[in-house]
Amino acid sequence: MAVKQEKELSVLLEDVSYELVQGELETPVADVAYDSRKVSEGFMFVAIAGTVSDGHKYIGDVIGRGAKTLVVEKELSVIEEEYGISIPENITVIKVDNGRKALSLISQNYFDHPMKKMISIGITGTKGKSTTTYLIKNILERTGKKCGIIGTIGVAIGDEVTPIEHTTPESYDLQSYIADICEAGCEYFVMEVSSQGVKMDRVAGMRFDYGIFTNITPDHIGKNEHEDFNDYLRCKAELFDHCNTGIFNADDPHSAGIIRGAHCLVKTYGVWGHADTPSEITDEQYLSTCEEYTGNRDLMAVDIEHVNELDTLAMKFGVRGLINGNVTVGLPGLFNVYNALCAITVGALIGVPDEKIITAVQHVEVRGRVEAVPTGHDFSVLIDFAHNGVSTESVLKTLRGYNPHRLIAIFGCGGNRSRLRRYEMGEAVGKLADYAYVTSDNPRTETFSDIVEDIKVGLGKTDLKYTVIEDRMEAVATAIRQAESGDMIVLLGKGHEEYQEIQGVKHHYSEREAVAAGLAALNA
Repeated sequence: MAVKQEKELSVLLEDVSYELVQGELETPVADVAYDSRKVSEGFMFVAIAGTVSDGHKYIGDVIGRGAKTLVVEKELSVIEEEYGISIPENITVIKVDNGRKALSLISQNYFDHPMKKMISIGITGTKGKSTTTYLIKNILERTGKKCGIIGTIGVAIGDEVTPIEHTTPESYDLQSYIADICEAGCEYFVMEVSSQGVKMDRVAGMRFDYGIFTNITPDHIGKNEHEDFNDYLRCKAELFDHCNTGIFNADDPHSAGIIRGAHCLVKTYGVWGHADTPSEITDEQYLSTCEEYTGNRDLMAVDIEHVNELDTLAMKFGVRGLINGNVTVGLPGLFNVYNALCAITVGALIGVPDEKIITAVQHVEVRGRVEAVPTGHDFSVLIDFAHNGVSTESVLKTLRGYNPHRLIAIFGCGGNRSRLRRYEMGEAVGKLADYAYVTSDNPRTETFSDIVEDIKVGLGKTDLKYTVIEDRMEAVATAIRQAESGDMIVLLGKGHEEYQEIQGVKHHYSEREAVAAGLAALNA
């Protein structure tokens, strides 16, 4: 765990725009908290007026717990009027315009800016972030360097992974994790920078050595997320105002627009013949931004082939540009060619030898990302985190490229999320699978039956035959028991997760354990 030491308030407020309402800047601060339940004697409490709860209403509680410093967004008169809380004169009060941004800057000061002690790599995009972080980690570790990861799968240091709640954690927690990575002796760290993380100022004040844009498609749009696609895109693009080198998938049609507004050195990757001259790239402003662009990419993939061997799906291709050679990435699908190109670009720019990059890309495993599970039979089982229409379509199209006898999907949809996601996921499965089992996937506070009815709307647009089995363990066992030679069974939605969330309670559930139980029953 990161070492925590008392700091003077004036040190914590460096680079923060604030007003000293009462108290002294020489006030000692034992630690910082944004959750009132975590406050102890001598703490600073940062009160944030959030979308769900207003931290100002807990100021009385945190003073009772021993907080000596408050960072607030509201005037003291407003706090007293709204919540009936009168703040004693012996409490130091700092007023800021944006509590979340202040929390990020204060947290970086509290942990002594651990990010600046390592080479930092931030990845944004709709798909491919988690896989790319692990590809980069594998490349760097091939050179004997130590690299930490923060992202959807958790905080990874070496082989140890600690689960976390958000892809990009709240800023105080994020800085604590970065400090942990630094103290573990890592020279590099890679993190997924989610659009929500940007929107909620969790990365405010952070500057990355390398920023990466993988791709973008509509997602996370709705109540408590992004109001529309433009807001989603804007948050993704903001990373490139805060990095030294930007690395872009130039085949994504939105790359050119982001590059135009980027304030960093630009490098690109892509697939030969995919989009050599899209209209966006003829724009003079883009050409001047990316001076090295000559109709190709800084790194390109050529001569792409699918590899289908026992319990192994992979991709072979040549690379030209920043490095030259032939690559096999030990993951299936064109999207993993793009993920590999991105990681290779990072490795090349950092200076990793070509042969180590090529070896690292071939020997990579990413938990829950088109993860092949050995079966010992003549059918395949794969686990993937795809949980919306776009990612589901991408995975199923990828597996279609390996010409399975039948493609069988096991999937559900999360509760308390956009219903549109259920329609789209149902339709994607209906169009691309040969059979499906509709089952449970984090229903949260909704009923399974209500979620299934929404999924059926999408399935109803197709002729796909399917079976509804609420118990996910039973659905997996049934699919394995009925598998035929050459089948591919893909478990969608859970990926790396080890739980089912039902009525606010997380119950243990593992796709790997479900598959193992199904195979054991079959073998018996």
